[in-house]
Amino acid sequence: MLDLNFYARDSVTVAEELIGCLLVRRQIDPEKPEIIVMLTETEAYRGAIDPASHAYRGKTARNAIMFGEAGRLYVYFSYGMHSCMNIVTSIPGTAEAVLLRGAVPLKGVDSIRSNRQGIADKDLLNGPGKLTKGLPIGLDMNGYNLLAEHSEWIVLAKERTLPIRRTGRIGISRAQELPWRFVADIPEYRAK
Repeated sequence: MLDLNFYARDSVTVAEELIGCLLVRRQIDPEKPEIIVMLTETEAYRGAIDPASHAYRGKTARNAIMFGEAGRLYVYFSYGMHSCMNIVTSIPGTAEAVLLRGAVPLKGVDSIRSNRQGIADKDLLNGPGKLTKGLPIGLDMNGYNLLAEHSEWIVLAKERTLPIRRTGRIGISRAQELPWRFVADIPEYRAK
């Protein structure tokens, strides 16, 4: 399991190093099957120095989680349609986070398919809204502590190193040119 030392660094470093890591829902509740996905796309957001960050203009009720401890989920509703999941990074007060943009299922794919009915396997988790729908992760997970001893969701270190492509960010209107998006650069995991 990744620890506080992993997350308590700048979001750009963490975003790159999360590629290839495993996001796991452990089988604590027998009604919920174990799910394991490998993270294949992330984006970094850097608080007060990043005009695309939700925390750019300071602390609000919506973004308060970003100003807290690293290793917590910051989940918000986007465009009135879907949830997006971030992991808070850096030190308290800096408001940095990593948006989890995509993953590939390794275990529990039937459960993911049931949450994304009629969607081709290659498109199950290849976007931030698709990822949260497939897992499922909703607004009730805002503030969730990935580092808690009995946490149902955890992130494990990568099993293998993947080649990574670094690009400008997408799906935002400001600071797109910043090269803070990271994508697994192998054909079977390649994001659009």
